[in-house]
Amino acid sequence: MPDPFSNILISEGIVSAEQLAEALQLARSSGKKLHDEVVRLGYAPGDKVMKALAKAFRIKLVDLSTLEVDPSIVGLLPESVARENTIFPLAEEGSSLRVATCDPSDIDTQEKLRFILNREVELALAPREQIVEAINRYYGTSDGESADSMLQEFTDTAIDFTETAVEQAANQSQEETSDAPVVKLVNLIITEAVALRASDIHIEPFEDRVRIRYRIDGRLVERDNPPRRLLGAILSRIKILSKLDIAERRRPQDGRIKLTADGKDYDLRVSVMPTNHGQTVVMRILDKDNIRVGIRQLGLSEGDFRQFKNLIRRPNGIILVTGPTGSGKTTTLYASLNELNRPDTKIITAEDPVEYYLAGINQVEVKHQIGLDFARVIRSMLRQAPNVILVGEMRDTETAQMGIQASLTGHLVFSTLHTNDAPGAITRMIDMGVPAYLVASSVIAVMAQRLVRVNCTKCKQPFQPLDTQIEAAGVTPEMLKGATFMKGRGCAHCQKSGYKGRLGIFELMVMNSKIRELAFQGAPTNEIRRAAVGSGMNVMFNDGVQKVLRGITSFDEVFRVSKRMEE
Repeated sequence: MPDPFSNILISEGIVSAEQLAEALQLARSSGKKLHDEVVRLGYAPGDKVMKALAKAFRIKLVDLSTLEVDPSIVGLLPESVARENTIFPLAEEGSSLRVATCDPSDIDTQEKLRFILNREVELALAPREQIVEAINRYYGTSDGESADSMLQEFTDTAIDFTETAVEQAANQSQEETSDAPVVKLVNLIITEAVALRASDIHIEPFEDRVRIRYRIDGRLVERDNPPRRLLGAILSRIKILSKLDIAERRRPQDGRIKLTADGKDYDLRVSVMPTNHGQTVVMRILDKDNIRVGIRQLGLSEGDFRQFKNLIRRPNGIILVTGPTGSGKTTTLYASLNELNRPDTKIITAEDPVEYYLAGINQVEVKHQIGLDFARVIRSMLRQAPNVILVGEMRDTETAQMGIQASLTGHLVFSTLHTNDAPGAITRMIDMGVPAYLVASSVIAVMAQRLVRVNCTKCKQPFQPLDTQIEAAGVTPEMLKGATFMKGRGCAHCQKSGYKGRLGIFELMVMNSKIRELAFQGAPTNEIRRAAVGSGMNVMFNDGVQKVLRGITSFDEVFRVSKRMEE
């Protein structure tokens, strides 16, 4: 018998019956909640789903980002209970306590709360990220352990944190060292970066200070400047966590850290490199949720989405995804593999390194030091009879030729290439030494992409861009008539930036007879581009402009990552 929430989703047209069935199946297999799966699959926006959930359970939906809560109310619920169950106290109503939750179906937690508090509990509904943000905001400084106070503790005292002292600490048990100030400081740096949705943590030494920066939505934000004398302690702690050699200070090192924050598991890829002022560290935060996106959530236009879905169902050929480092190529490829990952399909990947571990997919890490390079992995994987192959990057002639051979022998091959646009990928492969006839016959599509920041949903408001921007974007009066320009003014939800989250802008070049003929002749990029546009390719810049006209992003973001095509 369908539950009230499912009925509301269908009756109000929020999702279709097929979409609901798929979300229910995924929710059962993953153990997650139905409302989380509906949002993750991109079938409905989060605010609509939360309203339906509140209606189904007949409870109030609250916006914690704008709500002020009395600190005395916060004190009624222990922080450990709030964090463990992702709940937050809102108000006292007579003898009962109103509590915000993201899962009103969790009866066990409600009963546990009634027992702990010895009073009635009334529920209100709020999104998980808002509850976590409220917990960090209200409880974060209650025990005096904020990042700033930790730094103050280091600065005000003359504690000597030399490499030797931390090495000795490393030999003690974890329980004995967990209260050490340096341990707390490094933990705070990592947990704060996770809470701010950072993709990287940069710890950089200079002559008189250490700079800590987070990369949030592709932009670096400076956070702290601890004193220079703390560098050795911070470095040693990070090396201990990532199982690196503490004594090695002259060579670069790479490692990994596994940790749990806010109830989620994270992988951190650690890179340590010597500079003239000491060793610098970059920690890449790998959140498994980032690669659970479907193709629908990437940001493809309706036409490109339909074409790309058809392309990845082809039995053989090469699909290339191009763009600079940090343009979301890996996410696009993993979204494609997630779509194809079925029990009747064998998928093998060759990656350098394997960043995310995908269930049901055979992933091979390239190891150059033992001669296990891309070409050798591809040669071996062909004997494993796969249906789909992913090659992390077409780096050299041998890798490219092996990938092409794989596609010609009946495999669908995905790979990446560093080029500025989709037509440039054809000439780049020919320049690498791959015969033009092989490129023409094997490549079935090339997709170029960039990432733009998305206007914050909480604080975006109507906005009139400058006439010079409209002119530079080539927006016609007809296009302006249906335009909805928006811009975020900046709020607590987006750390005053006006943007929260990122989305791709794309150009998808599907190979046809005309483009194949030009590739076979070794034609220059601009000729291939003209032919692709003539065949209906929407160039990346125009895709970005269309997202601006719909109020998704701003002209500033589109101009930052792409340029108007020369006629």
